[in-house]
This record gives sequence, structure tokens and C-alpha cells, in this order.
Amino acid sequence: MTPFLDVPFLPDEEYIAFLNSSSGHIDCVHFSLPGSQRMDSRAHSQEVENADVLAEQLGQLAVEKKYALLNSRFYGPALLTDRQQLSALTAALTTCVERKVISGIIYCDHYLLQALSRTAPDLAAELEAVPGLNTMLDSQGKIDAHLAYIGETRFRQPSRITLDRSLNRSLSKLAEVARWCRDGLPDIKLELVGNEGCLPYCPYRVSHDAYIALDNIKGTSCSDEINNTLGCRYILKKQPYRILQSPFIRPEDADSYLYDVDIIKISGRNLTSAELRRVITAYIDRSWKDNLLDMLDSSHWMAAELHIDNSALSFDFANMLSVCNNRCETCRFCMELFSSISHPLRQTAGNN
Repeated sequence: MTPFLDVPFLPDEEYIAFLNSSSGHIDCVHFSLPGSQRMDSRAHSQEVENADVLAEQLGQLAVEKKYALLNSRFYGPALLTDRQQLSALTAALTTCVERKVISGIIYCDHYLLQALSRTAPDLAAELEAVPGLNTMLDSQGKIDAHLAYIGETRFRQPSRITLDRSLNRSLSKLAEVARWCRDGLPDIKLELVGNEGCLPYCPYRVSHDAYIALDNIKGTSCSDEINNTLGCRYILKKQPYRILQSPFIRPEDADSYLYDVDIIKISGRNLTSAELRRVITAYIDRSWKDNLLDMLDSSHWMAAELHIDNSALSFDFANMLSVCNNRCETCRFCMELFSSISHPLRQTAGNN
């Protein structure tokens, strides 16, 4: 079998055992580094005590490729300019390199890439620099530019890149970009995120990432409240049918995407170990018969109030949505489909 999944790593013994039992399907894992400042693009609750413990757990995995998440939208200037501030980060990465449990880093802030390359050039030379999902690689020019900028550092070129989520709903453009990559970058694997579940072309994306970065720097948690009252969650509460426009890839549709790309990336570091095991198993089995919202990471919060019957979606759902023009007021396809396959699980306070 050909491994085709990129999955989150969680510091959980039962989950590690599950990943090992499924390792024939898993191409790589991504993980968060321990530390007083969160370095990745998500607020999360499960973390390990220190880099030694992390390296020991990663060493138990039968999956070869492992990537550290340094993909926050930005970092405080002190981290980028003060060698002492960077020392904790470089020490954690060095531990992982020495223990041979890391292949590279996933980044969004190119300032951090340059700072690490200049401060610890020998360390950087051991690691791939993989552009994060939120660099939004959706065209040949953007991909070429990011690879060229990586070439200006001591980091190794990536062995994989994640294409932008927008291509999940633009199949002709996905095929075009994939063909160009196959011809010009034959050694680089291509991946798409499968189960994120955010709005299409989300207008809050960049700002939301920035608020998460601020939370990570300050040790606060304001980004969720802002998103709930002003952001994409606010829109989805008012217009829940729009979740069908989200550029997710259902397990049932995975094979049609694997014609163009090599890997489906599973999102969900905030999910529990049990929830992630269910989602990964669904992609392996190409089947999810439960509430669609339980499978989606960013919109998992909706599952407590709403059930969407994934098995009721058509086999050609991905193809139908690929011609969406996002003019819901005239099309009404998603509204009508949503009403036929969904039902509320409980009455909300506003409807009492």
C-alpha cells in the first residue's frame, strides 16, 4: 500500500499505538514543540513536558517523516532578534535532530526561517523548510517564489508542499497546478488538507491567524471570543448551510483527489485522541457514516447542535461543488441540500 495521510501527533500512548498499527497508510506526522511560548498556529491543550520526552515519544513511531510546527503567522520581535530568546527553540530542535526524530519544520513566518538559518546554520542544514498551509500556495508563481526564498537560507528544500485549501473546490485549477509541479518539481510530494471545515476563501483567515499569534505571544485566549462574535463562527451560526461550501474533502472523495496529489492532510490537534482515531480510520476506510461535523476540525463545535448526514451526500458531491460561484441568493443549491440532510440536535436558547 502507498502511505497517503499526514496526521497530527498527540502525546498519548494509545494514540501512538494506533498510529503504529496504521503506519502503512501514514506518510508523515506533524507535531508541536514544548515551550513557554506556543510556536504553532493553533491553541492546543495537549503538550509534553520537554523536548527529551517529546523525542522519546516520537521515537516510538513507525512513521519515518516527522515535522515540527513553527507555523504561527508571526512572532514577537525579541524572538527574531535576540539569540538568547531563540536558544530554547534551537535547543528543542537540536534534541530532535540528535535523536533522529525530525525531518523538518513547517513555517509561515519567513522572518523566523531567516533568524534560525542565521543563528543556527548547521541545525538549519539538517532540516527541510516546508511552507505551511497558510502560505496559501495556489499557483505556480507562488510555489516557485517560496522555494526560491527557502533557497536563500541554509534550510533544505521541502520534500512535500501543501497546496491551498481553495484548490479543493477548483478541480480544474488543482489539476493544472499539480501537472506543473509533476513536470517541474518531480521530487516534491503534493498534499491537500482534508477535514479543516472553514468558510471558502475565508475573509477572516489572515486576521484570525494574527489574533492566534498574539494569543500565543501574550499567553491569552481572545481569538476564540473574537471569532465567535465577529468572525466565521458568527456567519456559520446565522447561515449553517454554508458549511457545505467549505473546501473539505470527504473520505469517500479522497481517491478522486489522490489522482492529482499524493497526501491528504488531517487537521485536528484540538480533537481528542479518540476523535482523531475515528477520523483517520474513516479516511483509511474511505467512509464516514456519521455526522459530517464530527469529522471537521474547524467546525467541530457545530456538532453539538446540528447533525448533517454525510452518507446522504452524493458520490459526485466534490464535482458539484467545484462549479460553485458562491452566489447563494440565486443558486440556493446548498440551502436546499442542507435542509434535506440536516436536523438540529437541540433547541438553542435564542429559539426558546
